[in-house]
Amino acid sequence: MKPLAYKIVIPARYQSTRLPGKPLLPLLGKPMIQHVFERAQACEADEIVVATDDERIAQSARAFGADVCLTRSDHPSGTERIAEVVAQRGWSEETLIVNVQGDEPLIPAELVLQIAHQLNNHTSAGMATVATPVLSAEELFDPNAVKVVRDDQGFALYFSRAPIPWDRDHFAQDRETLPKATYLRHIGLYGYRVAFLQKYIQWPPSPIEAVESLEQLRVLYYGEKIHVSTIAEAPGHGVDTAEDVPKVEAALRRLMESQSN
Repeated sequence: MKPLAYKIVIPARYQSTRLPGKPLLPLLGKPMIQHVFERAQACEADEIVVATDDERIAQSARAFGADVCLTRSDHPSGTERIAEVVAQRGWSEETLIVNVQGDEPLIPAELVLQIAHQLNNHTSAGMATVATPVLSAEELFDPNAVKVVRDDQGFALYFSRAPIPWDRDHFAQDRETLPKATYLRHIGLYGYRVAFLQKYIQWPPSPIEAVESLEQLRVLYYGEKIHVSTIAEAPGHGVDTAEDVPKVEAALRRLMESQSN
């Protein structure tokens, strides 16, 4: 894919219910936020910003050469934090932004570029994201695996923690195997247009997002479009708990070994 003009913002907050101080967690001798930043550097963006509400994270990021934007501490999500970065930096309404989470040190550069190109190619979408095929009935019925249904142009119709679409005839007989239809699991990587973000932060939370506890449903509730492309498999493991650390470190070692060969 041909590189295009877009920006990466890496939201990184210190407070985490399950793992406080997560962005500074050492992985193979570097803070996790540094691994994420180095992955972002491979994504051909014209600007990369670490957005944080904590001076400890800011100092660490500046030490390895990152551009840092200090934000408020009361943002309910990374989307609102990115909107504050937009306001501070004065980015134009046409600017494309990809949100690279600060706990995703294995994010593939190709996937970040895919999101940027989705926004560029689908001008009616204020937001872009990705999904991957559901591989088992266990995953399909897992409420932590968010499912998405798209229209024929690849735009999201609905996101849910429930199995959607509901295959009435199949599930009446069998909930142990997948139906023939392809089910899609949403992967929480997002891209935005600045004009969309400026509208998003004005919207109150919607009833459907409260019921499902899914922030992206606010976008559909207020009539905006989300383009959803597909990928063959989910990207590398992120860090949610301390138990994830050895898995991610092992994957990082494999990645570094493959790059050195």
